[in-house]
Amino acid sequence: WLFSQSMRGATASAIIYSIVETAKENRLNPMSYLNYLFEQLPQIDLDDQEALDQFLPWSKTIPKECRIPDKVK
Repeated sequence: WLFSQSMRGATASAIIYSIVETAKENRLNPMSYLNYLFEQLPQIDLDDQEALDQFLPWSKTIPKECRIPDKVK
């Protein structure tokens, strides 16, 4: 965060990095997952915790297109 222009910029960067890294840990393609979030989140009630839970990286409701396919042996 050494090169952030402001505290708000550092906070925004930390949030995005956390989302990306958590997506990777849950075998999601970060770009696909972020696109999905940006398309879907504006359409839901952000006060509805159950609705928001469906968008967490470990949720079973995340579309297949966002997932990294398992390697076939």
